[in-house]
Amino acid sequence: MRAIVCADKNWGIGYKNRLLVSIPSDMKFFRETTTGKVIVMGRKTLESFPNGMPLKRRKVRSRLVLIWNFVLQHMKDVKKKIWRRRGPAVLVLCLAVIVQGCAGYPADKDGGHREQNKTNENGRLSVVTTIFPPYDFVREIAGDCVDLKMLLKPGEESHSYEPTPQDMIAIENSDVFIYVGGENDVWVEDILSSMPDKDRVSIRLLDCVETEEEEHVEGMKEPAGDSHHEMHGEEEHEGSVHEIDEHVWTSPVNASVIVEKIKEVLIQKDSENKAAYEENADRYQTELAQLDKRFREVVRQSKRNLLIFGDRFPFLYFAKEYGLEYYAAFPGCAGDTEPSAATMVFLIEKAKDENVPAVLKMELSNADIANAVAEASGTEVRIFYSCHNLSAEDFEKGETYLTMMQKNADTLKEVLN
Repeated sequence: MRAIVCADKNWGIGYKNRLLVSIPSDMKFFRETTTGKVIVMGRKTLESFPNGMPLKRRKVRSRLVLIWNFVLQHMKDVKKKIWRRRGPAVLVLCLAVIVQGCAGYPADKDGGHREQNKTNENGRLSVVTTIFPPYDFVREIAGDCVDLKMLLKPGEESHSYEPTPQDMIAIENSDVFIYVGGENDVWVEDILSSMPDKDRVSIRLLDCVETEEEEHVEGMKEPAGDSHHEMHGEEEHEGSVHEIDEHVWTSPVNASVIVEKIKEVLIQKDSENKAAYEENADRYQTELAQLDKRFREVVRQSKRNLLIFGDRFPFLYFAKEYGLEYYAAFPGCAGDTEPSAATMVFLIEKAKDENVPAVLKMELSNADIANAVAEASGTEVRIFYSCHNLSAEDFEKGETYLTMMQKNADTLKEVLN
């Protein structure tokens, strides 16, 4: 057996059944090399796949030794993406380890295993989303008419998410795949380009609404100049979307547009349940309209229109929709978590000068900045939900986009008066 493996300085090649680094070009090369061939893999690897089934269009057999020389292609491009998005992380090649742990799964006549149908055996559509908002939208529109999966686990940090092999298989086997787009979804674009489309429909949220570029408002920590361009070269920025604010769902008006698009696609893929999709979507659109109306009333009746965030600010679409001004430590997609001294002084002085009732922070984020600003300015800290993800506890409690946004309306009423 020959193998080429890149490991970190501790000789690690993975952690908790995940790759240390996702390399889409490796995945594409693996897919092209192994399609239609025999693969032997470890039992745990096989069990990590959806329903414990083998990869599509591959055969899995016992008592075979697969000689897999997995050569990394396009290393130069891969290095750029890794350095740009994750820092000097270690490049890891995905190895399918070869053992005879395939017993217990029925084989076809030729010794291979049955392929999973793209539409589930129960006849329901398979819908996969990357994050919570579209997951919740589909849940409201489709109910039990679809099999729904969210890749980002509750409580995980969305900006550091890395797809697992089973996540990629779930995408390939889906009938409808919904993702955001933008810099944090570069991996999605690469994976989709390497997969056969078949009849899968992909919805990119940034294509559903009019987008906005991220803002750098007064007081925010200054970006690191042009070092990003210098490190990675000019070609990387041709056509780049890294300056687009990706948090389009924070505006209920945008959420309504996205819901309509999802409804149309579900009907396109599953016309038999058209009546259910339309009825559920109409009900949900009414609730979104009521939410929008409540935000407008809160803002109209308020004494001020300023928000101060001791955190990132992924609420650009929300702020623009309702005519709000804001100060924050970082833009919405900033990877930085250490504010400059100048930023801290600015936020503290603004909180004092404006006598704000509370400094805001996002859910699931570190509260240190907000706590420091609040303590120094004699005020309190409140959570404002971006809905990008939610805690495992809140997920189990049944929190939704609407319930979290209603909490935001309550908080907004407090901090604007």
